[in-house]
Amino acid sequence: MAFQFTFKQLAFTSVALVSLCNIGYATAKDDDQQNITKDTKPVERLVVRGRKPSTVAASATKSDTPIIDTAQSVSVVTRNEMDIRGVLNLNQAIRYIAGVTPDQRGGSITRYDFFALRGFTVPTFLDGLKLQASPTGFASPQTDTSRLERVEVLKGPSSALYGQSSPGGLVALSSKLPTDQRNYGSITATGGSFDLWRVDADQGGYANTDGTVRYRIYGTANGQHSQLSKTGSERFSISPSVMIGGDGPTTLTLLGNYQYDPKNSSYGSQPYVGTLKRASYGYLPRDFYDGDLGYEEFKRYQGALTYIFTQRINNDWSFTSRGRYDNVRTLYESVYGNNIYSAPTTLTRGAGFARERMQNLAFDNQLRGHVKTGPVNHNIMTGFDYQQSNATETAGFGDAPDLDVLNPNYRQVIPTITDVYDYLSKPRQYGVYGQDEMTIGRHLFLNGSIRHDWYHSTAYAAGTRTDQNAQQITWRASALYHFDFGLSPYVSYSTSFEPQSGLVQSGDTYRQADPSKGKQIEGGTKYQIPGTPVLLTAAGFHIEQTNVLVPVGNLGYNTQSGKVHSDGFELEAHADMYKGLMLDASFSSQRVHDDSTDRPLIQSSRGNVSAFAFYSVQKGLLYGAGLGFGIRHMMGTYGGVSSEYGDIYVPSYTVFDASARYDLGRANPSLKGWNISASVRNLFDKHFVASCYSDWCWYGERRNAQASVGYSW
Repeated sequence: MAFQFTFKQLAFTSVALVSLCNIGYATAKDDDQQNITKDTKPVERLVVRGRKPSTVAASATKSDTPIIDTAQSVSVVTRNEMDIRGVLNLNQAIRYIAGVTPDQRGGSITRYDFFALRGFTVPTFLDGLKLQASPTGFASPQTDTSRLERVEVLKGPSSALYGQSSPGGLVALSSKLPTDQRNYGSITATGGSFDLWRVDADQGGYANTDGTVRYRIYGTANGQHSQLSKTGSERFSISPSVMIGGDGPTTLTLLGNYQYDPKNSSYGSQPYVGTLKRASYGYLPRDFYDGDLGYEEFKRYQGALTYIFTQRINNDWSFTSRGRYDNVRTLYESVYGNNIYSAPTTLTRGAGFARERMQNLAFDNQLRGHVKTGPVNHNIMTGFDYQQSNATETAGFGDAPDLDVLNPNYRQVIPTITDVYDYLSKPRQYGVYGQDEMTIGRHLFLNGSIRHDWYHSTAYAAGTRTDQNAQQITWRASALYHFDFGLSPYVSYSTSFEPQSGLVQSGDTYRQADPSKGKQIEGGTKYQIPGTPVLLTAAGFHIEQTNVLVPVGNLGYNTQSGKVHSDGFELEAHADMYKGLMLDASFSSQRVHDDSTDRPLIQSSRGNVSAFAFYSVQKGLLYGAGLGFGIRHMMGTYGGVSSEYGDIYVPSYTVFDASARYDLGRANPSLKGWNISASVRNLFDKHFVASCYSDWCWYGERRNAQASVGYSW
């Protein structure tokens, strides 16, 4: 059976949510998927005939490559897995991946995706282009996972292909895009705990008789009360897409997305004393809310428009260009706890507001081809990318009335904030890069990548202008040997750089900080059982990040003497519906050390252990029924230094998940297309603190159950 997939995509428009994305590749046989790049890597094509298997990923090389032949750690979460587990956000999607520290703001703050990879905060890319985050954090976009076809987690420095990025890696999202089907669609209704409601609808097919024009439109409306008292979230989103060109050599895909979040829970926290440390009154309940209902607001408007153009020049060469414009606007008001008590049960609080808008442009252009020199097959790619942002913000912070935590009054008079400032930021980056994927014979895979970036940023704050100019060369080199029986040992070395804001003293003057730099050496082995989608991986790594800013007291400037080390070992096992079984199992042990404090890096865990297995009955009376069970153990996390109590260590915790699904059409042909499903996170309602940052702490997600009824055609 032959597959052809498209490259990654982006989604948006001022009235749309995302579409479907896949990356085009052609392979010979299902039982030989792991060897599709032995002689020549096919040219990207915007033709989707089926879902890309979980054993293939595009993020590591910017082209579809079997993971067994990729000399870098990469993990895949498919659409099927997200549906089975009932995933509602990105944090939930990646919880079963080794090396991830999820839920860094607990189970209540869901408006942003807070997690770490190998100890570091990492960027997110949507359909190959970076989702640029706000410099102050408020006008950052969030992608609803229901509009995604897959999630890839690429571990380790990856600046050689992507530019400014974290030493921990990146997360690559792929949108739903038009497929090669004449008519298809689905509608699903979901309800659950905390008054969850959501409706998802999807419709696509041919727009003309021969399928040279294809379309897809996806939309969702959803809402839920938060686990914090009296707060909740709502979202409305629509994503249309059209693809012109069919299976021909020239294709153009346009994606649109508009998303409106009229409210999104609270951005508050719970104090260290009363959560991890017992207070005089005992412990705070898990639904404790530190804000004020009359002053609580978070509205986000985000729209985007993306294009993906592909020209297949001949069987060996192709050109791809993609670009995206997105616009994000947020209105934020909040009263929040300072997490300091002025009396045994009285919490001091502050108030803040922000009005922020961020406009972004991103482009990536690639020329790729295949050449042969003697016994070496080369898959060559050269590229140029560019991104820019314009972020404006008016914000202010002030005092708010104290709150009695045992008898809270959530309708107090909030004083007018007078400490107001304006902020403007204009970062720009462009880079040129090249990559040569070499195959020698049928077994030896070598990869070399190099890139040069130029970065400039201008910022205006409080009437003062600051500028930052930097350029950086990053590179990657790797080697992998693929034995016929399925084993692939490998080694790789890669580098990264990441701009950072802050002043550094240089003699008697001050300058903008240079970017931090990262480097990693990774070695490991992968094993794919021949003829199956069962993939086992093991990797060990050492990461160093240098040029990290270290504050000089409270004087407002820094030195760049900081260094962070991350050392670890990871194991993963994955199977996506092999003989009815879906399996995700992982183990990681890591030590992330900050030399400037001689302590672990704040909010980095010591590792995780997890497993999720789901089995679908393949025949008999229960044909079409499936049941799954998962366990997640997060090792202890360092929470920083409390202003009064010293170092904070968040203890480890273990929670359980469960899922069930029934394809009614398999039980009764007259019910073809109908299915029911259910899932529960934190099945036994474990009471735990998920994370802390100094005196601010967050409870973990409470038991959350949901059930869905869907029909597809």
